[in-house]
Amino acid sequence: MSKPSKIRVLALGLIQNSDRIFVSQGYDKIKKQTFYRALGGGVDFGELSIDALKREFQEEIQAELTNIHYLGCLENIFIYDKKSYHELIQLYKCDFVDLKFYQLEELEFLEKKRTKKALWVPLEQFKSGELILFPEQFLQYCE
Repeated sequence: MSKPSKIRVLALGLIQNSDRIFVSQGYDKIKKQTFYRALGGGVDFGELSIDALKREFQEEIQAELTNIHYLGCLENIFIYDKKSYHELIQLYKCDFVDLKFYQLEELEFLEKKRTKKALWVPLEQFKSGELILFPEQFLQYCE
């Protein structure tokens, strides 16, 4: 395992439509494990987390957000690809401005030269343990 570096601050958006949430899919090659997490990304120095949330959605999937409400801060410490990570997540509940995003099954996007997938997933698949959602405490904010 690598040595810990620094705490990363993220802004993530919880977008829920009925019984499903919009998440991005990830894969840990070492653990051979598929996982999911809300979209968003890093907060730059001097940037408000709400502005980072809007910027990340615009950069990643060219989406505007509305009805943005702060939910709280989550702390997440984990190992991914044999590296230790520590995150403070500013979590927001929000909606898409463009209704076309609610009609999509999945959407591919680029993040740091990697192709990633965002998709709608029924909440029940996370609650039952069929699929993994990170951080785990994220589920407490879903209705």
